[in-house]
Amino acid sequence: MSTPPNLDTLADLVTRAQAVIDGATTRLRELGGPDEEQSLAYDLAHAASAIATARANLAYATYGETEANLATAFLGLALGDLAQRVLGREDRWGVAGDWFEPFRSFVSEQRDPSRLAALAETPGDSHLGEDFEMVRDYFRRFADDQIRPHAEHIHRTNSDIPESVIEGLRDLGGFGLSIPTAYGGDATGGASEYVAMVVATEELSRASLGVGGSLITRPEILTRALLAGGTEEQKQRWLPHVANASVLAAIAVTEPDYGSDVANITTTATKTDGGWLINGTKTWCTFAARADVLVLLARTDPDRSKAHRGLSLFLVEKQRGDSHGFVLAQDSGGRLEGRPIDTLGYRGMHSYEVSFSGWFVPDENLVGGEAGLGRGFYYQMAGFENGRIQTAARAVGVMQAAYEAALAYARERRVFGAPIIEYELTQAKLGTMATIIQSARQFALTVARQMGDGGGSMEASMAKAYVCRAAEWVTREALQIHGGMGYAEEYPVSRYFVDARVLSIFEGADETLCLKVVARRLLEEN
Repeated sequence: MSTPPNLDTLADLVTRAQAVIDGATTRLRELGGPDEEQSLAYDLAHAASAIATARANLAYATYGETEANLATAFLGLALGDLAQRVLGREDRWGVAGDWFEPFRSFVSEQRDPSRLAALAETPGDSHLGEDFEMVRDYFRRFADDQIRPHAEHIHRTNSDIPESVIEGLRDLGGFGLSIPTAYGGDATGGASEYVAMVVATEELSRASLGVGGSLITRPEILTRALLAGGTEEQKQRWLPHVANASVLAAIAVTEPDYGSDVANITTTATKTDGGWLINGTKTWCTFAARADVLVLLARTDPDRSKAHRGLSLFLVEKQRGDSHGFVLAQDSGGRLEGRPIDTLGYRGMHSYEVSFSGWFVPDENLVGGEAGLGRGFYYQMAGFENGRIQTAARAVGVMQAAYEAALAYARERRVFGAPIIEYELTQAKLGTMATIIQSARQFALTVARQMGDGGGSMEASMAKAYVCRAAEWVTREALQIHGGMGYAEEYPVSRYFVDARVLSIFEGADETLCLKVVARRLLEEN
């Protein structure tokens, strides 16, 4: 493999690419913004996310030759992707016909199949540091010993997560990663709690997306929402129970007619004596049957013109229900019904359509109390920001599992007299996987540190946008390397493939995330 360019060269290319992004952002504004130019805004958001990933990997490149080769190869991939998005749309992007010339020779070298093939078996060190290496080892051992043995059975039979997994993750501290020590968790503030969460999530998801990594997503969202807007009494009441897993949560935000359009939800909370009556329907409420509390976003102001300013957040207590469907009733006449939604992957936690009819919620379960009226959207978004970077970590874990499976199979499988690992095409695919996975991991870790310092909001959305789409490609190619056996359920790679598909849908659908969050933030900052 040739020696990678020096870091100054890489930094200069990233700066030049960012100038293209900035110019396209200006052009997007001139053309009327994301609502008028959705295709441009979508491509711009993804291109910006890839270049942000490349920028984050400049620091990783300083660790050594392998790391520099991976970071350099990724920049080549990101610039190639940028060129593909711009080609034929130069006017919309606001670039001249020769805009790609400063990048051409670099991209040509980095996209050489032999260069990518040389990276096939060099995934690189994560460079987490001693403390976080320990976190990774703890959660990896737990995932390998307690989650992986159940993963295939749960996926194929759509069965439930064993209580032993929940109890083991509780004992490991998995539910209290972001809960301050004052409330019974392990978080001490700053970047460390975000990095620990990302590391733990990746390792759990490497064993299973549904059984592992996603188990701690809902507690994370609830925790961040309470820390953002809960009263002290609410934090004291709920957070210790979340940390010790005596209370498990589900998120009830999405509605059948309003997916990512959260501001226009119609589920209502009407004031009554001592509390509120909930009426309406939520969908894609994952883990609703097993959960003890639903984090519910509802409209408390009947004036729909107030949009998100008329929404409040509630903690809806409930009994545990049957995973195949449940109907719960209150003595006061309230009714809560959960209908399971069958899915092609992401099994174990189960998703539901949940209908509320006169379900009573006491005043003390309105997040933020009276001061929280009309603030629910903001509290929920605080939880979702954390959920997005965690989803990026989940995607990295699924990709890592797929890469490891593909590499092992390629070493064993012989075709035309030789192991397929010896064929250039297989090597180039594996090398591209290794490059994308490590670069995505480093971006997620960088964003986690930014969030620990009070920033990283847009970057969390960019990480989710880029990494989740990348997971689809990585798992597809891992399945392809397995050939016909990849399409069979005999090997877990088929599970990684169908699980990866949901990553660009939940925690903010890819299109909505790009158009309504990333593109708009680019316009605000440019």
